[in-house]
Amino acid sequence: MYLIGYDIGSSSVKACVVDAQSGRTLSNAFFPKQEAPILSLKAGWAEQDPESWWDDLKNATAEALATAAERAGCSMAVLKDGLAAIGISYQMHGLVCVNREQQALRPAIIWCDSRAVPYGNEAMQALGQDFCLEHLLNSPGNFTACKLAWVKEHEPEIYEKTHKIMLPGDYIAMRLTGTACTTVSGLSEGMFWDFKCNGLCRELMEHFGFDTSLIPEIRPTFGEQGRVTARIAEELGIKAGIPVTYRAGDQPNNALSLNVFNPGEIASTAGTSGVVYGVNGTVNYDPLSRVNTFAHVNHAAGDYNRSAFPATEQTRLGVLLCINGTGILNSWIRRNVAPEDCSYETLSRMAEQVPIGSEGLSIIPFGNGAERVMQNKETGCAVEGIQFNLHRRPHLIRAAQEGIVFSFRYGIDVMKGMGMKVDKIHAGQANMFLSPVFRQTLAGVTGAVIELYETDGSVGAAKGAGIGAGIYKDNREAFATLERLKVIEPDLRTQPLYEEAYRRWLEALRRLEQRH
Repeated sequence: MYLIGYDIGSSSVKACVVDAQSGRTLSNAFFPKQEAPILSLKAGWAEQDPESWWDDLKNATAEALATAAERAGCSMAVLKDGLAAIGISYQMHGLVCVNREQQALRPAIIWCDSRAVPYGNEAMQALGQDFCLEHLLNSPGNFTACKLAWVKEHEPEIYEKTHKIMLPGDYIAMRLTGTACTTVSGLSEGMFWDFKCNGLCRELMEHFGFDTSLIPEIRPTFGEQGRVTARIAEELGIKAGIPVTYRAGDQPNNALSLNVFNPGEIASTAGTSGVVYGVNGTVNYDPLSRVNTFAHVNHAAGDYNRSAFPATEQTRLGVLLCINGTGILNSWIRRNVAPEDCSYETLSRMAEQVPIGSEGLSIIPFGNGAERVMQNKETGCAVEGIQFNLHRRPHLIRAAQEGIVFSFRYGIDVMKGMGMKVDKIHAGQANMFLSPVFRQTLAGVTGAVIELYETDGSVGAAKGAGIGAGIYKDNREAFATLERLKVIEPDLRTQPLYEEAYRRWLEALRRLEQRH
């Protein structure tokens, strides 16, 4: 029995096949092999064609199935016959508008697009801060609802043709099954869910003039969300009727893939954007809405998720700190500062040549759109303290990685102010967590123990599908084989050096804020 997991990212689409009985990952594949393009027609805009996600998914599926059959020692026909369920992870906060024929009407407005900030600010003022924080647990900000408000005003012909609005994962599930549906977790990340009323936030819908018919049917995060159609089965080379039984945004899904389900547990990623994600067992929010609170995958709202998590009204909220300028800054440094064809591994070794604090050089990494932790300001990236007779390429490389970590620390302090403990951080051994400088700096400046595991978003999605299909009785059984690879302890001897460098970075950030 096999499970397929998909992770629909902004850099690539990943696919994996997991042996449900052994928990072994048989294959991983991703497309495109270079980072997927992001279209930016104006400053602060970021769009992708949903059809490109589908094309990449098809290519990744073909490679993942071929590799899995080889590693399982079976024919492709036997493998395909054993496929039991599909799970989907996806880039959060995007907007896909589809017509009655389920065709995308325009490119998707993705997570790092900041054009909708004024709509969120206006909604916050009109509805009231107290209402937004008590009902949405966030300000409307720059999320999916506000992106739809932008479309309604600036592209009325598109809005009029829109039959359903979708998150990227909703769109992919619809392409697989022909069924348009969404989840409570997805609606909460789009700012459509009212936590106080346990339903669609009608006040927000009325404020923007949205008809409730635009919202797809709500299905549980774990449970059947449609079955692969015969046409799509032929297109992908799989059998018809496989159920999609799990769907979640990339950050809740990353927490799931690290078996982070309960209050006090913390997960982190550091890909294109960087995230620290903690689970809260009580309803809480940051008064300045600098971190976000969404329904976690096992949050039980009404009847949703009770099949997989039977506790009545189980409160499980994900508190999310997101830094847009994370891996994208590191990749910018690799392309524009490092020697030509420099690998990320070489980049990390160059950073290690420089002492903690980069000898006074600080980089503010906020150059990828509006940053939530900065209350949706677009401060931009800044380099401070550069000395032409001292600093070289390795200083810039290390200062960039340190600056990213310091932005994590800035947000973690906000989370601590909400009463959350951040003593241990679970992460996959991938992306920037492959860099010793990055992970040592994170441990050093936060005082947290970093635990690295062998997993990724597509594997988490596959295991989530196993839970949703009833193949696993719970998350403990699903993740019994999760392997811890490394533990990074904070070094008490160097912590003062990290703290000094952070304080200098914080002063640079304050100066940058004053200029904006």
